[in-house]
Amino acid sequence: MSARSPPYALPQHSQSTTPFVNVNLMPPSLSRQPSYKSECLSPGSSSSHNHNPFTDFYSHSSHSDSYRGISSKYALHPNPEMWGYDVSPKSKEEDDWLHQPDKEIDSTGSIFTTRGLSTVGCLSLLAFGLVGLFLGFPLTTAILHKTMSRNGGYNLGGINATGQVMEGVFSLIDRDTPHSAYTKPSPVDGREMQLVFSDEFEVEGRSFYPGDDPFWEAIDAHYWGTKDLEWYDPQTITTKEGKLVIEFREEPNHDLQYMGGHLSSWNKFCFTGGLIEVSVQLPGSNDVSGYWPAVWTMGNLGRAGYGATTEGMWPYSYEACDVGTLANQTLNGVPDVQGQQLGDHAYNYSLSYLPGQRLSGCTCPGEDHPGPMNRDGTFRGRSAPEIDVLEAQIDANLAAAAVSQSCQFAPYNAYYSADNVTYYDLHQTSGTQEINGFKGNVFQQAASVVSRTNQRCYEKSSNPCYSVYGFQYKPGYQSDEAYITWINDNKLSWTLHAGAVGADPIAQISERLIPAEPMYIIMNLGMSHGFSNIDFANLQMPGHMSVDYVRVYQYPDDINYGCDPPNYPTSSYINRFIEAYTNPNITQWATSPEEGGYGQKVPKNRLIDTC
Repeated sequence: MSARSPPYALPQHSQSTTPFVNVNLMPPSLSRQPSYKSECLSPGSSSSHNHNPFTDFYSHSSHSDSYRGISSKYALHPNPEMWGYDVSPKSKEEDDWLHQPDKEIDSTGSIFTTRGLSTVGCLSLLAFGLVGLFLGFPLTTAILHKTMSRNGGYNLGGINATGQVMEGVFSLIDRDTPHSAYTKPSPVDGREMQLVFSDEFEVEGRSFYPGDDPFWEAIDAHYWGTKDLEWYDPQTITTKEGKLVIEFREEPNHDLQYMGGHLSSWNKFCFTGGLIEVSVQLPGSNDVSGYWPAVWTMGNLGRAGYGATTEGMWPYSYEACDVGTLANQTLNGVPDVQGQQLGDHAYNYSLSYLPGQRLSGCTCPGEDHPGPMNRDGTFRGRSAPEIDVLEAQIDANLAAAAVSQSCQFAPYNAYYSADNVTYYDLHQTSGTQEINGFKGNVFQQAASVVSRTNQRCYEKSSNPCYSVYGFQYKPGYQSDEAYITWINDNKLSWTLHAGAVGADPIAQISERLIPAEPMYIIMNLGMSHGFSNIDFANLQMPGHMSVDYVRVYQYPDDINYGCDPPNYPTSSYINRFIEAYTNPNITQWATSPEEGGYGQKVPKNRLIDTC
């Protein structure tokens, strides 16, 4: 090989017109392709040699008729049938398993195979799941959803009527209440009663400022209505060593010399009917007068200490529409209470100084009233009655420490005289209790009995104890066999039957009823010259009223607790006039704000107004 030879050797050919053809470049003969000869020769044509397209490509011949572009040399007929294909619908090829239309295979197939069933099953589950999620779940929720009642269940749902929520798990029954106290026999008839609310005060250092507690709230105000000497301040109330402690002490506050405490469950927990028990140690000594400790209940439409809410509401317990709903209990001079001297001699024998029942059964249609409506289209008379568990004092007649246990009423009997002969039952030993000498005045009528207490259950006793006080009651009229039975030192004290405050033809009023309003609980320690003599020389300060527990029971077939029951609603009305219920400086309902009033209209009474 010469120096100019290429680095590879080309094959040597004989002198021939046929050029070298590399057979490795020839495409393989495939079943889907005809031979190149048949492809390139038109029908009827002939050739003198074995023609091959690659031969022409590599040939150095300059024959112009045989030389064309590559695209023209390899052009195929547009009809695949001209290539030699069987393009009929029934054609099939042995190497095409996917597209073979084999009737035998199709006819022998079945969807009822493991794979088919699993596929259908998965699709069905997916479909049911989607339908259940987007249709079944909303429908089920709408059908089964129960709106929480504010009649007790509202509290159980986690909040009270003022929207407060206790931290952690809680219920109306304190977790520290012993299980032995979950039921008890009624002190009245022995039937089993069920615990519906309790507070054992075992948590140390509880605070009762607004918003701090779901069941109780202390007021920050002066209780001017009874001319108290103290300012009620929440800092005087706490829990200590498993007890609720309310302190009274000498400390200037808001230009007053003393501080006391006033705690209530207003608009948080209420009950209607049943038994309330309170285990109490009274303040001070059993032989020194001065403190005014009290445990009592009141209708939720009046908030104690908030004068505008109680004006024309306390102490009414009345549903009739007659002169008893009017100011001074007279209409056009009838009855002639002064001429007949039916009332209070200290007020020229006027019977009543009340402004009239603001939300009476005489309220004109369309006036603002909490309802409900009676069947005849009139409003039910509504009010804020009072039942006292106890008010402690030193009683001169009994010559001992004692408690008065009372129910306040309006309108009043003539001479403030309830029927205490037929409808009072005194249960304790003669000489240890007496009918209260105070029967009423122009501001209230009281059905009350004073009873000697356990003399050891006072703060300053050598070995102080706790005594159980309470009452069990059934709301309604004498025809309902309604009553209140009080408890003193865990024993029956006395019973008031509804007939004691029946209709009075002299005063021209109808029967009053044992309170049927939802009642909240109040515990306070104050001081007032209007309640009892104050022995400043011997009274030891500070004084403390301690409460071991508060428990409320009801019959299992007559459970009724909550501050907004449907037959005595309060929530909507309170919310409409919420300023009066939260501002103790608003003292009257209708007078102008400049005079300390609320400036609201008193609903029309059809006896004296045009409806």
